[in-house]
Amino acid sequence: MAHDLIISGGSVVDGTGAAPFTADVAIDDDKIARIGDLKGVQAARRIDATGKIVTPGFVDLHTHLVV
Repeated sequence: MAHDLIISGGSVVDGTGAAPFTADVAIDDDKIARIGDLKGVQAARRIDATGKIVTPGFVDLHTHLVV
């Protein structure tokens, strides 16, 4: 099964307070489909997140900033 996007090799912070872990995150239709070792899995697009922090599902960048 091919995913729309895989963000690979990042340090995943899941928002539970657990220590970050290295994993890949698959996205389909703007939703998280899988998290884990997805090295052999096909995707339409792949982003290398090695050395970066990935925060799937709990960071909301929406704001009502007034300047």
